[in-house]
Amino acid sequence: MDFAPSPRAADLTERTRAFIRDVVEPVEGDYLRDLAEQRRTGDPWRPLPVVEELKAEAKARGLWNLWLPKEHAGEYAARFGTDGGEGLTNVDYAPVAEATGGSHLAPLVMNCNAPDTGNMEVLLRYGTDEQRAQWLEPLLAGEIRSAFTMTEPDVASSDATNMEATAV
Repeated sequence: MDFAPSPRAADLTERTRAFIRDVVEPVEGDYLRDLAEQRRTGDPWRPLPVVEELKAEAKARGLWNLWLPKEHAGEYAARFGTDGGEGLTNVDYAPVAEATGGSHLAPLVMNCNAPDTGNMEVLLRYGTDEQRAQWLEPLLAGEIRSAFTMTEPDVASSDATNMEATAV
């Protein structure tokens, strides 16, 4: 198997690294400090203004929703900012994900963060038109966030390896 990045992937990876190095990293320390302070003294769920500023910059640089999978991104890649108008293969996305994974802030401001990406992919593949309009499109636009929760009686944590339920 050829793991060499495509020219598009190599370009996106380098642009991602430059964005993180030049734009995200210089503000990340202040962001984390301000977020901790806000959680201690204010509304812990209100995003800090720098997040929206960085999202706008990521979009302007064509570094938005790069996680979208080539095999089923369809029109959403072009409509919601993936540079090149189509999704990436896993091989092409891997170095982008590696670059963003070194930052607390980069995945959020590039709309490549968990659990949103997984939830968006489920909606892409299996959602109805109504579910996509209500949930997928606002997630792709970065207007809302999503969550993953799991629980069952008498079992502590959301670790799926602790599940005791059975399905027949």
